Amino acid sequence: MHELGLVNYVVKQVTKIAEENHVKKVSSVTLEFGEVSGIVTSYLYDYWNWYTKKFPLFDGAKLQCETIPAITWCDDCKSTYPTVQYGKTCPHCGSGNTWLQQGNEMNIKQIEVEDPEEEEAANDESGNA
Repeated sequence: MHELGLVNYVVKQVTKIAEENHVKKVSSVTLEFGEVSGIVTSYLYDYWNWYTKKFPLFDGAKLQCETIPAITWCDDCKSTYPTVQYGKTCPHCGSGNTWLQQGNEMNIKQIEVEDPEEEEAANDESGNA
């Protein structure tokens, strides 16, 4: 259920950024998630579609998700390896003296907004001035 909390957090942060930049409409938000973050993207999309309907700023805004691969560092042999495939044991030297270097984070990567001038031009062309 932490996906709903994440959606709430993202909506608050994007709303704050939109207000600071006088943005009237968000068209999409791209999030990056670590491969081992435990986030279930299907839940995230469901919560996004349900929760953002409450905010005109997000009317029709799409959510896009990208995965950050999980990489682990071995302190003994000073190498990295894919975490999901090998876990805590280094495949190069067999050491367990390892730590997750990346792959557990969540970032708001990109916010796309509608350009009010483009929207106004489209309305003029369709006769909806």
